[in-house]
Amino acid sequence: MKIMIIGATGMAGSAITKLALERGHDVIAIGRSEEKLANLPVNAHLETRAKDAFSLTLPELQTVDVVVDAMATGPDKAYLHVDLATKLVSQLRERQQPRLVFILGAGSLTTGDDAHLFVHDIESDPANAAFVAIPQNQLAELNFLRTVTNVDWVGISPAANFTPGPATAIQYGHDTLLTDANGDSTTNSGTMAVAVLDEVEQPQHHQERFTVANQ
Repeated sequence: MKIMIIGATGMAGSAITKLALERGHDVIAIGRSEEKLANLPVNAHLETRAKDAFSLTLPELQTVDVVVDAMATGPDKAYLHVDLATKLVSQLRERQQPRLVFILGAGSLTTGDDAHLFVHDIESDPANAAFVAIPQNQLAELNFLRTVTNVDWVGISPAANFTPGPATAIQYGHDTLLTDANGDSTTNSGTMAVAVLDEVEQPQHHQERFTVANQ
């Protein structure tokens, strides 16, 4: 299978890239920095392209089976999550290939007895003001995707804490924030990579979001 990974040098993207290569897939890694792309594993099945994801054309997208959007942004550019999702979807309307996989945020998950959005907990703490725009815009991204019925997309949200680390046993959920037996809500980058590749190889979700966490 041929997979394009946008944001391939970031925490999630690099873990997904590494695992995709280990599983024998052909990977096109998209990133803005040639220097960071050069740090990805040397592999005959890896092609790197230093370019802005917004410059990707329909012919480029159609050369692959799956596009994974793992782009990360700073809070001041958090709106780019929505903009990139909109651009990718607009180019692929009424097309079945490639499939789009979006790494979303935890803010759009529900939590508590009243099933409120986790983003509201983030917003309520003044200490989070510097980065709250990211989960807010990732929620907007999911809300947009939920209106899309003529593109094959899937979204995957991590738990409250999305951190570098190896894969663990995985908990799966739909729209509720997951925690382990100790009440910890964490998804390692390796755990996310396994969930993404498993979904890519054996699709279980279409035009919906699911969530994964360390077990």
